[in-house]
Amino acid sequence: MSEPRTIGWLLDDLDRATLLIRFPPIWPDIVAHHVTLESKVTDPLPTAEAGEVVGEVDDGEGLQALVVAINGTTDRPDGSTYHITWSLDRARGRRAVQSNDVLRKCGWTRIADPIPIKLIKSEL
Repeated sequence: MSEPRTIGWLLDDLDRATLLIRFPPIWPDIVAHHVTLESKVTDPLPTAEAGEVVGEVDDGEGLQALVVAINGTTDRPDGSTYHITWSLDRARGRRAVQSNDVLRKCGWTRIADPIPIKLIKSEL
């Protein structure tokens, strides 16, 4: 039996660079790294290899995230939202894991045109 781990997708380097121009980081600490599928699982890696950036959120208190649709949905199996923590302010005590709370509390704003992205399945 394998050890529990976090699985999901890394953001493709070229897509990351393009998205950093399209969505300038608001907060000083840039994350812009991955999309989580599930944590503490022994499941195999996910099969999807693409997604779309469909929205964004900034809570005005130190956390910015992009919302991602995978296989046509933004809903993760655990009931949270697929996202990329984009930027945060660690000096304010912000952490990437807080993105889920921000999305639940603030919701998110849909962008006009979804942006296709390549996703690289990975242990995170």
